[in-house]
Amino acid sequence: MKVSLAGLELANPVIAASGTFGYGIEFEEIVHLERIGGLVTKGISMEPMAGHAAPRIIQTAAGMLNAIGLQNVGVEEFISRKLPPLRRYPRCNVIVNVFGSTVGEYIAVIERLNQATGISAYELNVSCPNVHAGGMAFGSDPSSLEYLVARAKTASARPLIVKLSPNVTSIAHMARIAAEAGPTRSA
Repeated sequence: MKVSLAGLELANPVIAASGTFGYGIEFEEIVHLERIGGLVTKGISMEPMAGHAAPRIIQTAAGMLNAIGLQNVGVEEFISRKLPPLRRYPRCNVIVNVFGSTVGEYIAVIERLNQATGISAYELNVSCPNVHAGGMAFGSDPSSLEYLVARAKTASARPLIVKLSPNVTSIAHMARIAAEAGPTRSA
């Protein structure tokens, strides 16, 4: 069941999604991390973020609404405390979701993560509507998206996956912009 994604070989096509799987290691007693193709961490920013105050999740007749606000420990804490335990699972590709309020913050996080071991790829988060700056501000504006992705591709030492927002007029158009932005890398 091996598959290839962004130049990575995954043992299978199962990838735990960002925002639902914390930093990944919290699930090691529930999910055999060696048996999934990979995991995408929650969003990591340069500095720790507290996220939004409670209530963060509201039940509705149609499901639920959430506004977590990208709570995270920041890149330094992630590298020193959250990433090392994941190295016990070398078959599980660790994809780090990267977030910033500015292009410079996205790039700073990527450049810092480039120095760490045990990471397979980055997921550039341009989809989160629950923050005041960044996220969807980049994901809903074609020229901002193109600029951010081009800069991120240049800065990244690893494959880059772009997490797009469905809250745009044409996600296919935004996907083409993300795919064509910046330098092309061979896998």
